[in-house]
Amino acid sequence: MSVRILEKVLRFWEIARLVAGCSALLLAAVTASAQAQRSLSAIPENARPVSYGGGWECVRGYRQMEGRCVVVVVPANAYLDVRGTSWRCNRGFLDDNGQCTAVRVPQNGYAVDSGYDRGWRCHRGYRADGESCVKVELPAHAYLLDSIHGFAWLCDRGFRQTKDRCVAIDVPANAYLVRAGDDWKCERGFQRTDNQCSPIVVPTNAYLDDRGSEWRCERGFRKQGVDCVAVRVPANAFIGYAGDDWSCDAGFRKQEAACIAVPGS
Repeated sequence: MSVRILEKVLRFWEIARLVAGCSALLLAAVTASAQAQRSLSAIPENARPVSYGGGWECVRGYRQMEGRCVVVVVPANAYLDVRGTSWRCNRGFLDDNGQCTAVRVPQNGYAVDSGYDRGWRCHRGYRADGESCVKVELPAHAYLLDSIHGFAWLCDRGFRQTKDRCVAIDVPANAYLVRAGDDWKCERGFQRTDNQCSPIVVPTNAYLDDRGSEWRCERGFRKQGVDCVAVRVPANAFIGYAGDDWSCDAGFRKQEAACIAVPGS
């Protein structure tokens, strides 16, 4: 076969490969177009393709139901919510079986935005009692709270709440009021005994702990009753981390009150 004939054969096969590649691309484009057309045709009225992934969503003012987009019927005194698929009642109205009914605000009360409670709250100094706002009876040595939940008042510092009264706290000697002001605590070096603060007796070779409400033995001593007794450290041993016991050196093991050599160590 001459060189010229060989060149023609190679050129033929090269053209054939190009034609086959173009045909594959064309087929893929046609297939994608067909799929896109089918996808678009599957989107119901009043819907649009989602901006990510596949599928569709209803436009604002419509909601999805059984593969369709149905209009959101907004009752009187209501508005479409942020998502546009439901509605909420205006301030001063509450949802009552699909309708927005006016909230009846009692005297000494005010309407609120929340649609999850009764739609109103009482002014400070008043509490809800059924559908009314009644005045809070404030005892002596108490003050009103601005909370809408729980109790309406608290006792002044130095007083403790007892039912509906504020009773003075009797702070004994060597004590002080705690931060909340409704109880007392003993000074450092004293402990609470009934209604008084008794001094803590610190034995020899001991010290008050960080809180000042108890004592601990110095390192090398062990607590025994109300005293601190010395830790007897045998030969080939050392005082442990806690400071009130001992451990054997490497190569020894504990046996009763002594450290004996470990054979072969």
